[in-house]
Amino acid sequence: MLKQRIITALILLPLFLAGVALTDVFGFSLFIGAIVTLAAWEWAQICGLMSQTSRVSYAAMTAVVLLACSHLPAMLILSIALLWWIGALAIVLTYPASKAFWTPSMTRAVAGLLILVPAWKALVAIRGGVFVLEPGFDTKWIILYIFLIVWFADVGAYFAGKTFGKNKLAPHVSPGKSWEGAVGGMLAVSVLPFAMNSFLTLTLPQLVVLWMMTLSAAIFSVVGDLIESLGKRFVGLKDSSQILPGHGGIFDRIDSVTAAAPVFLVLAMFSGWMQG
Repeated sequence: MLKQRIITALILLPLFLAGVALTDVFGFSLFIGAIVTLAAWEWAQICGLMSQTSRVSYAAMTAVVLLACSHLPAMLILSIALLWWIGALAIVLTYPASKAFWTPSMTRAVAGLLILVPAWKALVAIRGGVFVLEPGFDTKWIILYIFLIVWFADVGAYFAGKTFGKNKLAPHVSPGKSWEGAVGGMLAVSVLPFAMNSFLTLTLPQLVVLWMMTLSAAIFSVVGDLIESLGKRFVGLKDSSQILPGHGGIFDRIDSVTAAAPVFLVLAMFSGWMQG
C-alpha cells in the first residue's frame, strides 16, 4: 500500500503542478472543474445515490452549477461558503447529536455543492486575478501557498499524531485523529507565513495577519477532512472511490482544500490582505 501511495503521489504531483503552471485562466478553470466534477461523482454515493446513472447525473448537475456560478460575484459565493464551514464545524464537533440534521439525503446533496463549488470559485478567482495580493505578484504562488497549508497541516498532524496522539479529536467521526496531531499540524503550518515573507516585504502587522489567516485555513482544512469522513462513515464507505491506487478517491485528496481555499480567500479579503 505504501509503495502504491508513493507511486501515485509521484505521478499526481507533477500533473497538478502542470495544471497550475502551464494553463491560462480558462484552462485552469476547466482543469479544476474536471477535478470537482469527478469529486461530485464520488460524493453522490454519500448522498445515497448508488447507481451509475444517478451518480453521473449528480456530477453533471454540479458541472452546471459551476457554470452558473462562474457568472456570480466571488464574494457572494465565498461568504456563503464561510457560513457553511462554520456550520460544518458545529456538525462534526456535536456528532452524533447532529445526526438528525445529516440524515436526509437532500442535506448531503446540498452539502456536496457547498463543499465543492466555492472551492472551485475561490481557486479560479485567485488564478484569474479577481483578487490580488499586490500588482505584478503571480497568482499561482497564492494557489500553491493554499495547497502548502493543507500539505503541511496533514504531514505535521500525521507525525505528531503517530508520536504523541492519545486524545481523540472527533472519535465518532474519525477515530484516527487526535488533538495532539491537530496541534502538530498547526505548528508545522506556522512556518509558512515566514517562508512566504521571503517573496514579499510584509510589515510585522501584515505578517501577523497572514499567520492568523494561515492557521484559520489550516483549522478549517481539518474540518473539510472531517466532514468527508462523516459522510463516508454515514453510508459505510472507507474511501470515496478507488480511482487513485493507494489514495482512495479524488475527494479523499481534495477534502481539506475544499475548506482551506474559500476560507483563506474570504479572510484575506475581509482583512484587507488581498484586494478585489
